[in-house]
Amino acid sequence: MTSKPEKVRWGILGPGNIAKAFAGGVAHSRTGTLVAVGARNPGKAGLTEAFPGARILDGYEALLGDPDVDAIYISTPHPSHAEWAIKAAEAGKHVLCEKPLGLTAFEADAMIHAARKAGTFLGEAFMYRLHPQTARLVELIRAGAIGEIKMIKSSFGFAMPGFMPEHRLYAKDLAGGGILDVGGYPVSMARLIAGAAAGKPFAEPDEVVGAAHLGQSGVDEWASALLHFPGGIVAEVSCSISLAQDNVLRILGNKGRIEVADFWYAGGQQGGTGEIRIIRPGDTEVVEVKEDGWLYAFEVDAAGEAILGGKQEFAWPGMGWADSLGNLRVLDKWRAAIGLEYDIEKPAKRVNTISGRKLRAGGTAIPKRSIPGLPRPASCLALGFEDFRTFSSGAILLDAYFEAGGNLFDTAFVYGSGYTETLLGQWLKNRGVREQSVVIGKGAHSPLCYPDVIGKQLTQSLERLQTDHIDVYFMHRDNPDVPVDEFVDAMDREVKAGRIRGPFGGSNWTMERMDEAIAYAERTGKQKPGALSNNFSLAEMLEPIWAGCVTSSSDEWKAWLTARQMPNFAWSSQGRGFFTDRAGRDRRDNEELVRVWYSDKNFGRRDRAIELAKRLGKSPIHVALAYVLAQPFPSVPLIGPRSLDELEDSLQALDISLSPDDLAWLDSGSDQARARA
Repeated sequence: MTSKPEKVRWGILGPGNIAKAFAGGVAHSRTGTLVAVGARNPGKAGLTEAFPGARILDGYEALLGDPDVDAIYISTPHPSHAEWAIKAAEAGKHVLCEKPLGLTAFEADAMIHAARKAGTFLGEAFMYRLHPQTARLVELIRAGAIGEIKMIKSSFGFAMPGFMPEHRLYAKDLAGGGILDVGGYPVSMARLIAGAAAGKPFAEPDEVVGAAHLGQSGVDEWASALLHFPGGIVAEVSCSISLAQDNVLRILGNKGRIEVADFWYAGGQQGGTGEIRIIRPGDTEVVEVKEDGWLYAFEVDAAGEAILGGKQEFAWPGMGWADSLGNLRVLDKWRAAIGLEYDIEKPAKRVNTISGRKLRAGGTAIPKRSIPGLPRPASCLALGFEDFRTFSSGAILLDAYFEAGGNLFDTAFVYGSGYTETLLGQWLKNRGVREQSVVIGKGAHSPLCYPDVIGKQLTQSLERLQTDHIDVYFMHRDNPDVPVDEFVDAMDREVKAGRIRGPFGGSNWTMERMDEAIAYAERTGKQKPGALSNNFSLAEMLEPIWAGCVTSSSDEWKAWLTARQMPNFAWSSQGRGFFTDRAGRDRRDNEELVRVWYSDKNFGRRDRAIELAKRLGKSPIHVALAYVLAQPFPSVPLIGPRSLDELEDSLQALDISLSPDDLAWLDSGSDQARARA
């Protein structure tokens, strides 16, 4: 049996200035030793002197492949953090990544996903969070040293010698500027203090308002934001790379205030005494925090203790995964408020996947099936991605879905005010996979639900999608006041023009209107509707989630779909949380769940899904999705994961094979079906 190492053997990826500070921390730590440095220019003068005792390796891949390295400290410029953290996890290496963990919360989530799968440690290097002075400050807040916390003022700003276009801090391609380089410090502090005031590890703001000055290179040279937290705490945070600030942390309560100068460096990088000043009416108390330990040694030891203890993330007050994600979500909102998107995030330069590799085809985790009217097989799960607002964030999920074998994408004219179509069009062109993909489009949503709107909106959709045709097209809503033949005529014209090259039909159409539309098309020789996109789930929708919505989960609908072998692209196929812990007979806090899904019949189905999931080692939501997939008609669930974890979790449903008796038991609980199940 191999014994656990007494110390963590560190390798540094990217030998810059911050790496030298980290190396000093390793040298003065209890748990680590520096054994190697990966450099793209290993012959550069001074490396051996800067990292005494460490082997200088030729390139980052050499560091990841070194069997004598346990953990990697990543200190490269921000845009490459995600790539190398993911590659390190895949290589079985633990990772401590210099802040920010990723350019966005979406990147950080992908990094966490990789670490979780690999079973490796991943931490974000905010060194101040591990220093004893931070713990002492939290103690004072929790003890009520200045009463109830009302406001926090925190800054981290400095002035570069002048505009230096070649420097990474001014380079838009390298995600320069203050928000990502130092803005995360005051934001993380505000969240830490607001959390301490509420008796929690950290708190998340419910409102973020940001402003900044964008300099001649397009990066934020100085910026400020207001954060409002539940309970009324307001934080003013600021950062800068071209403006010196006092960098005094100020915490204001109803009985006084706390001030700490140069908080980020505590008593000094090589130890010293920090001062926390508690100022009350007529009195000032100075709390000294004397510490001989080196500043960066604390994060080395915190990471080392986690790694040696088999943990995958920092213990508090270090930045654990949820903490890092919350911090980056604030920075994302701050950047969005000032309109700052780095060039490296745009389609022209974001040509590889998040791991730095070209997109790979041929995945088989998501099987494909033939759908009547489609010229190519389509994946059994369709991906919806309405929640993403940048190419760099959406591409992470799109890439992963495609590499797993998915090729069916669900869009609509109204989603994201058109951005969902734009994002997909950028991705299809950027990745060169339009001919391998099947695109679902939808148009003519109420109140613009008229036949003459279809062509106009389809024109705009095709422009956004950067293609000349849609593969599957749906009327997004129905308008019963308009004769159904007018809608069929409008869709048929688009088919003849080659702009719809697969089946079309109705989304949220009733059985009667579909029958009428099919009959009209058959009488007149027009192309008839060949697909439907209604709600379908193991839980039957009791009333519409939104106005004009239609469910097809009833026995009558299932018989109709089976008899016609009508493909149904099912939205809300997993009951919008009904098969998770968000629902329960005694849980009535979610108005939508109660209104739309709560019934004795649905809870019976939920009970049986829970029972079967336990037997299969799955979750009820997996059983619910498998139910939709196993129908005796072409049934294609639309899924809308927001993260790689959610996508991978949904794919677990593909391991479940349900027989007709299983379906009947889940639906009705019949004894015969129970015996079969």
